[in-house]
Amino acid sequence: MRHDPAALLLFRPVNQQELDLIAAANWLAFPPRLPEQPFFYPVLHEAYASQIARDWHVPYYGIGYVLRFAVDADYAATFPVQNVGGPEHDELWVPAEELAEFNQHILGQIEVVAVFNVE
Repeated sequence: MRHDPAALLLFRPVNQQELDLIAAANWLAFPPRLPEQPFFYPVLHEAYASQIARDWHVPYYGIGYVLRFAVDADYAATFPVQNVGGPEHDELWVPAEELAEFNQHILGQIEVVAVFNVE
């Protein structure tokens, strides 16, 4: 994926169920959040997404994926960046009710860039 300065590259750690829903949407959109999930949290650093996929998803689900996608940078700038720990632990906090619109600002397809599983 080439980087366009008008685009912000984001990452998302997901389990198999979420990956299947994204694939069913032709790799163009993320599925709606569950009622107990008030925010969609894409992350700004691949290393952080990998940490979540490897350290949280693998023990719980047996597999974790890291996805990469681009979003219109001006649109992405309307959401706050929250740091939730270390220097690479930056997330965009997108309210769940705005996810459908957020999906409309994804540029190109969502792609798998890493897979972690039980060895």
